[in-house]
Amino acid sequence: MTATPTDRPLDTQRRSLLGGAALALLAGPLGAVAPAFAAAAPRAAVPAASAPAAWDPLKQIDAGVLRVSYAELGPRHGTPVLLLHGWPYDIHTYAEVAPILAKQGYRVIVPYLRGYGATAFLSADTARNGQQAALAVDAIALLDALGIESAIFGGCDWGARTVGIMAALWPQRCKGLVSVSGYLIGNQHAGEAPLPPKAELQWWYQFYFATERGERGYAQNRGEFARLIWELASPQWRFDEATFARSAAAFDNPDHVAIVIHNYRWRLGLAQGEGRFDELEARLAKAPNIAVPTITLEGDANGAPHPPAEAYARKFAGKYQHREIKGGIGHNLPQEAPQAFAQAIVDVTRL
Repeated sequence: MTATPTDRPLDTQRRSLLGGAALALLAGPLGAVAPAFAAAAPRAAVPAASAPAAWDPLKQIDAGVLRVSYAELGPRHGTPVLLLHGWPYDIHTYAEVAPILAKQGYRVIVPYLRGYGATAFLSADTARNGQQAALAVDAIALLDALGIESAIFGGCDWGARTVGIMAALWPQRCKGLVSVSGYLIGNQHAGEAPLPPKAELQWWYQFYFATERGERGYAQNRGEFARLIWELASPQWRFDEATFARSAAAFDNPDHVAIVIHNYRWRLGLAQGEGRFDELEARLAKAPNIAVPTITLEGDANGAPHPPAEAYARKFAGKYQHREIKGGIGHNLPQEAPQAFAQAIVDVTRL
């Protein structure tokens, strides 16, 4: 059912990385990577403690099983751009990217994912499901509710996985794709394969979340947990307290812990998904190619587990370019190098 978005203010309140075994699957010989575009980027400009939020009052719209809280910038009739965040981040991943694009005439939509900010389930009976297909269906439902037939998709972390799934399964909805860390579509079977010990070490939190102690620990220490992940994933990013606090508020969503825990347990095959997504997951398990124009991005100081560009280049069957963003750029690339990410959005339909 389509609802009309409202302009009333809302209280503003990852890791969509490739599962370890899925990374092993993609690490085989997939062909030569497209020539890398080495883009220099200055250290990310971090908002000062007194800086206002980047958004006008957030909007709400009923879409699928959710009442989605989202930011919208730019002219309503501009080319739509859908930007999706990851864990443990929020819409402020695009705090500088979205205004850059809006000033160039794009209509920019930045929603809180299920379990973040003021996005809420319409029914208490809906499963608090974090599996990859659920998040992709959420995003398609949002486009439908907004009356957007097709858009440029951009994503980082969970958002990169989600926009990749959307581009693979619903290419007619995607004008172009910008994905940090490339091809992140996974499946439970691939997640069963063990990795070398050093690689497994990087996924410590995934195993922590598999335990009841980990679930309780995350619920009790969400802020500390998120800060640690930010520091590990972006070791050269000097974010200030106001910047962190602005995003950490999004984790106060009452469904946040359930969604995060289910996401990681589902990847390891320790939690069931919903039957209504079985057909989509079966298609995703075949690691479908992505044929829409695509630019993949990687920071030169990404401290999070991520596949090398040469491991996934052949998964992009259309016009394709990979760019390495230099200057100490970590995992949260859109927030650390907003000019480089915004430029990729502009460039992707011109490949």
